[in-house]
Amino acid sequence: MTEQVPQPEEIQAEPPSSLLATIIKVFLLGLSAVLLVPLLPFQIRVVAEYERGVIFRLGRLQGAKGPGLFVLLPFIDRMVKVDLRVITLDVPSQEAITRDNVTIKVNAVVYFRVVEPTAAVVRILDFVRATSQISQTTLRSVMGQTDLDGLLSQREEVNQELQSIIDEETEPWGIKVSTVEVKDVELPPQMQRAMAAQAEAERDRRGEKKVAGGGVHGRPRGRGAGTGLAAGAVTPPPRREAATVMASEPITLQLRYLQTLSEISVENNSTIVFPLPMDIIRMFIDDDDDEDDEA
Repeated sequence: MTEQVPQPEEIQAEPPSSLLATIIKVFLLGLSAVLLVPLLPFQIRVVAEYERGVIFRLGRLQGAKGPGLFVLLPFIDRMVKVDLRVITLDVPSQEAITRDNVTIKVNAVVYFRVVEPTAAVVRILDFVRATSQISQTTLRSVMGQTDLDGLLSQREEVNQELQSIIDEETEPWGIKVSTVEVKDVELPPQMQRAMAAQAEAERDRRGEKKVAGGGVHGRPRGRGAGTGLAAGAVTPPPRREAATVMASEPITLQLRYLQTLSEISVENNSTIVFPLPMDIIRMFIDDDDDEDDEA
């Protein structure tokens, strides 16, 4: 058998399939360059100092980066920005019943911030809305465990309790609650009138106590102080001591008379009062005393 020697033209000739593959590669490279160059500015991201960028690559968490300049892979990387500044959340007015069965409306304000950006993105869908909802439920719960007097007089303790509960609930989400403040407590009109009547009655009681002192409430009330009593003697009641002062100083009766007229003119505006001088009354009193002496 004789071997066929290849001709030079056959050795140098390139197959048509290889030429077609080369053309396709060049075309794809050119098309990629044309498509990627316009998309490159959209893949450059800038993260500010108060932000962090949580990066996902093909759906997998890569971590939080920032601040600075980052280039993301087109169609592969996705970045979610998270603000690290303090967020002020206004809790709407909530209607609750206190421990002593008083219906009130109370609102509050919550200050919180994100301390773990990855947890705030991965573990919760909307951490702001979730914090708002947990704040509302906690506010109603704490108000139900507190009586009205404690809410009005011990506001700082109530704020601390609210802050600790909300902070504990939101900690798995990467949230830190710094401050919770109860802004306003709205009472029913009936309760407002009752509290005003109670305060007025207390003021009247104190005023009557001072009036019963006959002007001696400002004097020292120690053992025998200002009364001529010996040490260890029992202090007389205020009315008895007032009577003693009025007996020794007749002018105090005139002052008490004028004070009574002043109270009547304030409380009953439709009443007409004709003041009667004390000298006329004293004249009749003196005449009665003279008749008694003659008898």
